[in-house]
Amino acid sequence: MMEPIVLENLEKTTKEVVQKGISKAMSYRDYRILVDKLSAEGRSTGPEQTDVLTNYTILNQRRMKRLDKTLKICDEAIQKINGFDKKVTWLVLTESWCGDAAQTMPMMNKVAELNDNISLKVILRDENLEVMNRFLTNDTMSIPKLVMVEDATGDILGEWGSRPKTATQIVIDYKNEFGTLTSEFKEELQVWYNKDKGQSTLSDLLELLALE
Repeated sequence: MMEPIVLENLEKTTKEVVQKGISKAMSYRDYRILVDKLSAEGRSTGPEQTDVLTNYTILNQRRMKRLDKTLKICDEAIQKINGFDKKVTWLVLTESWCGDAAQTMPMMNKVAELNDNISLKVILRDENLEVMNRFLTNDTMSIPKLVMVEDATGDILGEWGSRPKTATQIVIDYKNEFGTLTSEFKEELQVWYNKDKGQSTLSDLLELLALE
């Protein structure tokens, strides 16, 4: 007689789901190459292909190219980052059309480049819903979402996203006053990102590493 199947045993743990995501993730460099290619071809990541998503992808490609060259990290922050001694993977869920991702992922990469203990890996949200659904923000699939995983154990040490805390509060305040985010507000938020020069994202990432 066969033993009854226990459904709980068939369910993947969050740790298993994340490890599966890491196993097929790409490097930041490969992600940038992908976005460059899609931008040149007039396409975007994800199953839905529209002019709007394509235009956002083209805009984000330009943003990331600029930020990759211009973002700065102060000496004090560099010292803190260099002192992080635990091997971790930063698994980031994103899509090429996401404006918040374009403004924050270059800083993630700058931080990771400073310390060999931090490995930045990228997966696309809509191809990895099993991972995304474990890390929702207010029950939504908001991106970018960074999940910090300890390499030795696979334990989830923390998460970040989808915006720097300062930007999140700006969005909350606007929603409370006006009910919804207008296209004009989204443009204003991009202006805020440009003025911030990645420093709010850097501050959040240092907190994630427990360096602040």
